[in-house]
Amino acid sequence: MSLQQAWLGRGALARLLWPLSLVFGALAMIRRALYSAGLLKTERIGVPVIVVGNVIAGGSGKTPVVMAVVRHLQARGRRVGVVSRGYGRSTDDCREVEVESEPYDVGDEPALIRRATGAPVFVARRRAQAARALLARYPETQCIVSDDGLQHLALARDIEICVFDDRGTGNGWLLPAGPLRERWPRRCDLVLHTGAQPAFEGFTARRALAGHALRRDGTPVPLTDLQGRPLVAVAAIAKPEAFFEMLRDRGLVPQQCIALRDHDGFDGWRSPPGEGYALLCTEKDALKLWRYAPEALAVPLLFEPEPGFFHALDAKLSSTDGPQAA
Repeated sequence: MSLQQAWLGRGALARLLWPLSLVFGALAMIRRALYSAGLLKTERIGVPVIVVGNVIAGGSGKTPVVMAVVRHLQARGRRVGVVSRGYGRSTDDCREVEVESEPYDVGDEPALIRRATGAPVFVARRRAQAARALLARYPETQCIVSDDGLQHLALARDIEICVFDDRGTGNGWLLPAGPLRERWPRRCDLVLHTGAQPAFEGFTARRALAGHALRRDGTPVPLTDLQGRPLVAVAAIAKPEAFFEMLRDRGLVPQQCIALRDHDGFDGWRSPPGEGYALLCTEKDALKLWRYAPEALAVPLLFEPEPGFFHALDAKLSSTDGPQAA
């Protein structure tokens, strides 16, 4: 049994690990107390900060939420920047993510956010450092969105958005006996469920694939043109089967589905044998896969939080504008 499976219940493996979760929980409480007491420094950077994160280990759909929030704020006329650790990158410095940046250098999710939204994006091990660098380069920035970092208390935040998928809180235990990075419930400003079956109260969102795929040069290909053709689908995301199922919902039936580990770099990728098939992948994966398979087609994800989520976000953000401007 894998840990992911064990975290869904309180079976033998989870119970075996439960004593370690007590140690993890105690250390987390001590760390938070040190920040509350001011013994560890929390840095406020001068503009409102929105943190999009989760309390469970593994992907829960944070990056689509980040992009949806950035696009919404841009549509409202706000100049927005994004900071991230840049998970999985080969570099260790603080740097700006350019449109042409390689995912290996900046992380696949920051690269996707930069290309998809056009917002300035900076990555660094310490998100406060990334935020300072972003404001120095783009002083007109009015708001910063942090991709992940709910537990990164060194960066002060004005709004916390906690994202959950259909797992909810799993078995409700802390790591490593369960999926929780910290105890739930905890105080946060907004809860958003990205799955189809929310485990508890919060805002919901609609997820579906776009009606087209994208070639490497950005040319769209209607998915209807792919129906009836031989197809191979590949995904290196937290839940590959979710992508495969959404393809089926769009009337596409892959002859082969290849599931890789989340954030896989596609090093040594070899396209499956055969001719005449179309290779489909996610937008995030395409940024790495195109290096080895330039013919691959990226299928964008349409992610739409319910309107009430953005109304609540706007109200909370408006309440921060006065104190931040003072």
